[in-house]
Amino acid sequence: MDKLKSVLSGEEGRTQDRSVLQAANEASTLGWGTRVKGFIGCFVVGVCCTVLGVCMLFIPRIGIILFIVFYTFGNLCSLCSTMFLMGPVKQLKRMCDKTRALATTIMLTCLVLTLCAAFWWKNFGLALFFCILQVLALAWYGLSYIPFVRDAILKVVSVCMK
Repeated sequence: MDKLKSVLSGEEGRTQDRSVLQAANEASTLGWGTRVKGFIGCFVVGVCCTVLGVCMLFIPRIGIILFIVFYTFGNLCSLCSTMFLMGPVKQLKRMCDKTRALATTIMLTCLVLTLCAAFWWKNFGLALFFCILQVLALAWYGLSYIPFVRDAILKVVSVCMK
């Protein structure tokens, strides 16, 4: 468990020498057990909201609006759940890495555009299109944490397209 903690916090390979500010920061943050519980709780809420949103899709009249709200909120909760493990600042820095910046931008833009299409423009076909883009961008973003997977997917797609 300590090995996983050190890898996720980025402290693997560092020496144990810490400054007073680092020690104070660690003392004021959540404990590892609390972080894991927060991650699991937030992730479960996100998945439940996403599944509930899909179930709401079949309710006449208001089903599409409920789907969009629950689905978008579920994706946002799932994304934010990782902030418990790494901390919000480190997570935001990793989201903006050059390997993830495009996927992060598309995902967050599609989150906003989904809600705009549903509530402001009242175009539910466009809202569903943005939901699909949310899923694809979130998947591409998530795959960026697994080494070489995105490269392998691109190679498979390029071979299939020939």
